[in-house]
Amino acid sequence: MALYEHVFLARQDLSSQQIEALVEQYKGVIEANGGSVGRVENWGLKSLTYRIKKNRKAYYTLMDLTAPAAAISEMERQMGLSEDVLRFMTIRVDAHEEGPSVMLQKRDRDDRGDRQSRFGDRGPRRPRESEGSAQ
Repeated sequence: MALYEHVFLARQDLSSQQIEALVEQYKGVIEANGGSVGRVENWGLKSLTYRIKKNRKAYYTLMDLTAPAAAISEMERQMGLSEDVLRFMTIRVDAHEEGPSVMLQKRDRDDRGDRQSRFGDRGPRRPRESEGSAQ
């Protein structure tokens, strides 16, 4: 069976329980068609670059899949019919990544902002010099 990474975007007005229900629904589709789901990462609510179906934000979810092509096709068909899923993308990979994805590593790095001072890395601003020579 082939290995895939699948990312889907869900509407911003869904609750976390509804997002989990969507993941479980699509896990069931994959498993019913002879595949398996590995890692599932919820990247959280993120801003979209442009509006998609009147949504400015979306919940991003990554799934690592090991499944036949027919299972992927059926899952994508059902996602296309769902009003809760805004976009999805499935990519075939040679091997699944170990550990957290780059998006989760980035979020962890962004959460460590407490080490910086009040002025960031640059320090406080110097006052402007007077422009007295422009007379």
